[in-house]
Amino acid sequence: MLTDKVAVVTGASRGIGREIAKTLAGEGALVIVNYNGSAQRADQVVREIKEAGGRGEAVQCDVSDFEKAREFMEYVIKTYGRVDILVNNAGITRDGLLMRMSEEDFDSVVRTNLKGAFNCMRHGARQMIKQKSGRIINISSVSGVLGNAGQVNYASSKAGIIGMTKSAAREMASRGITVNAIAPGFINTEMTAVLPDGVKEGAAAQIPMKVFGEPKDVAAAAAFLASDEARYITGQVLCVDGGMAM
Repeated sequence: MLTDKVAVVTGASRGIGREIAKTLAGEGALVIVNYNGSAQRADQVVREIKEAGGRGEAVQCDVSDFEKAREFMEYVIKTYGRVDILVNNAGITRDGLLMRMSEEDFDSVVRTNLKGAFNCMRHGARQMIKQKSGRIINISSVSGVLGNAGQVNYASSKAGIIGMTKSAAREMASRGITVNAIAPGFINTEMTAVLPDGVKEGAAAQIPMKVFGEPKDVAAAAAFLASDEARYITGQVLCVDGGMAM
């Protein structure tokens, strides 16, 4: 259980982030539901958390902005006195072939996915060090492990998260802080729902288990890594991908 823990989940208004936020709240954590665009979606997540007997608050922040991320993490720490769990889930895609990819499409994806995770870690780590405890969980992707055609920007950002996770884990292990990554494969979310049926079928054929995963599969992994049971696990990449990266 995560009773009385304070958890921050970025990009938590939909998809995997939404499910992680609800799962952590169900385990007893007070969850800060971060969002950038849709206050309505984030408020709905908080309502569902509270209706289930949990605690949560929606807080807007563009985590790709270094100073805004600092203000966001400072607000959480000032309001709740601590931060025990940080899940860096916020991410975007701007897919396209390398030869056609614009500089802005590359920069925006890396800025949100990779730098956003750095920003929140950078501004949250000091409090965790002061507490001598903390769980940081960075959401990578099977694309960051294997690469994926049409996703040079996205795969770069997610591979970067893996390197950042391992480096931060080495830096903070002696302070009682674990840093791990989860690399989801194809998961049934709004992002994959828009794919043409032929693309979905082709993707499923690449998966040894032959089916897409569900957000709850990733959320369960996050809840485990956030728990006391995972206290001796750090610097690892847990692939939740139906066997794609084996």
